[in-house]
Amino acid sequence: MLLSDLEVILKIAEHRNITAAAAHLDMRVATASAALKRVEKTLGAEIFIRTTRQLRLSSAGERYIPECEKALLLLEQARQNIKEDLDIVDGELRIALPSDLGRNIVTPWLDELLDHHPNMSLRTDLSDSHIDFYRDSVDMALRYGSPKDASLYGFKICDVPGLLCASPAYITRHGIPQHPHELPTHNGLFYQLYDITHDVWEFTKNKQVYKIKMSGNRASNDGDLVRRWCVEGKGLAVKSCLDVSSDISEGKLIHIMTDYQAKPSELWLICPSRQSITPAVRLLRDTLREKCKDLLSRLAI
Repeated sequence: MLLSDLEVILKIAEHRNITAAAAHLDMRVATASAALKRVEKTLGAEIFIRTTRQLRLSSAGERYIPECEKALLLLEQARQNIKEDLDIVDGELRIALPSDLGRNIVTPWLDELLDHHPNMSLRTDLSDSHIDFYRDSVDMALRYGSPKDASLYGFKICDVPGLLCASPAYITRHGIPQHPHELPTHNGLFYQLYDITHDVWEFTKNKQVYKIKMSGNRASNDGDLVRRWCVEGKGLAVKSCLDVSSDISEGKLIHIMTDYQAKPSELWLICPSRQSITPAVRLLRDTLREKCKDLLSRLAI
């Protein structure tokens, strides 16, 4: 029996399915099945009871799996402690990134990080969808908004102002709104997630809140596409200042109606547990904080 076999067993117990566990661990089903057989042979007992549809824990498995999980956790913590003592940063970063921020801003930062730490590797998932750490093959997620699940652990990276943006071409054709009440006469470009269209825009000035129901002819679940539409002059968009930082600097987009603050957000690096925070994760956290702080200072919003 190999130590890595126990990791396979825990993943099978989590999914109650060998195929799903193998997919999550990026291995062949036959390899996962062989690991299960070795562990059961060593124990002299079946861990799972096979049915036609799924696996369920046997009485022996119900006793063994929790203890196995504790043992692996202790071993992993000991390994991480030694790495921290030796200042070793290595391993694979499997991270989910927002489509716009990840593709255009964060990916170059990650490339720079890997150039300085050749023993690290990277696997990214570019999506604005919510992450399920038990389903998706990622170890952390960079997301706008703090974690809603109390079982998750996260680091706040920075506060993120929202900006109402338009391209110079759009402004030439349609002018610049001066007050939130003028916005419904303009074409909105909307972010949409799980069939919910974010077409109510919120602005604040002198503690007065304005909620404006917008109309528009374009919506997408991809934040990057919404930004591209805005750059192409298709309408107005409310975007994270991080997402549009390059476009603002290059004059492709203009921050309009600056007297009114669009609804802000927060950027968080989220992990499934405290135990999943490795030296590499801490390095990534610190890098993101430093890079975002520099970017925000240059925007001077």
